[in-house]
Amino acid sequence: MTTPSFAALGLSERLLRALEGATFHTPTPIQAEAIPPLLAGRDLLGVAQTGTGKTAAFALPMLQHLDAGRERASAFATRALILAPTRELALQIEASLRRLGAGGRLRIVSILGGMSRSKQVQQMRGGADIVVGTPGRVCDLMATRELQLHQVRHFVLDEADRMLDLGFIRDIRRVLAALPAQRQSSLFSATMPAEVSGLAESLLCDPVRVSVTPAEPTPTRIEQHVHFVPQAGKRVLLANLLADPQLSRVIVFTRTKRGADRVAESVGAGGIAVSAIHGNKSQPQRQRALERFRRGQARVLVATDIAARGIDVTGVSHVINFDLPAQAEDYVHRIGRTARAGAAGVAISFCDPAERGALRAIERAAGAKLVAASGDELAETAAPRSAAPKRRRRNGGRGAAPWMRRAA
Repeated sequence: MTTPSFAALGLSERLLRALEGATFHTPTPIQAEAIPPLLAGRDLLGVAQTGTGKTAAFALPMLQHLDAGRERASAFATRALILAPTRELALQIEASLRRLGAGGRLRIVSILGGMSRSKQVQQMRGGADIVVGTPGRVCDLMATRELQLHQVRHFVLDEADRMLDLGFIRDIRRVLAALPAQRQSSLFSATMPAEVSGLAESLLCDPVRVSVTPAEPTPTRIEQHVHFVPQAGKRVLLANLLADPQLSRVIVFTRTKRGADRVAESVGAGGIAVSAIHGNKSQPQRQRALERFRRGQARVLVATDIAARGIDVTGVSHVINFDLPAQAEDYVHRIGRTARAGAAGVAISFCDPAERGALRAIERAAGAKLVAASGDELAETAAPRSAAPKRRRRNGGRGAAPWMRRAA
């Protein structure tokens, strides 16, 4: 089937010029399927992983509708609201809106935690055409009426499954309750569990469903390996791997914020330029860390799953799972940071004996068995359970294995 051009999708001349200036040449599948119904005013349910072009899919119709509208936002009000689960993704969406909206006069404001609240309130005094925000800070400003939603005509909930994973459902429902009934809404999610389906039913009205989930659960151009190694040996293994200059730009994922700092400290002690990003870092610290990594000033970025979605850094040669993720689906999003824009990449996972169950879940989610690069899987699993005395669990009595604890 021939892919339509952006012009054939019904976009305005101004947006077509902006797309040309931003070197957007051919619509991605989700853009080709989502833009026409959104331009027609329909609600939309989009199932798409990060990196498929979904930001432009909802941004372009929104920009065109707002350009054509004669209504202007009153003080502290906005005509459109986009909710994202993390500050990094929200900032990326804002940057895309500004690039795609080049030449227009729309006012875009970011309402994010970890940044100056007073500055955001000052920006909202003049009203906004589009607010891009994270749920906590949006609800904070709503409570003081320094953000008012009565003029919202376009609403987007991005990465809905990640929103629920991070526990934002209460804030999302507060936002939904404040939105006017007459609006256009879109919900995007990489996966569609029952909780997200229920949220979509309460948010959307007779939506068009667009799904561009790839045929392969993970890109075939990503080599996937696993090292069977005890937890105590992971730092030495990481240092040995990083001694290879072919690991030129590397993201290392850990399960916890404290673990990220410890791994970054260990990598830095080996003379390697490294940055760390996680929930305990302030927004300026996180932005500086990402910018150093993007510019090549840091060869290694150590991160928790806060960076697994929505962060598009080109040229990532390797992703290393220092700790396996608690949720198998997060593995797919983690390794998706490499092999972008048609490039190849390598994903390396470290597996301690306590993480065997997580590895099996990951292999089911990835649709393939990871290739053993070192260590002996049979040796890791051969010890009988009676070989060690029983110990009282120290995880709150919930009975969950350590790898299943969720990380910030």
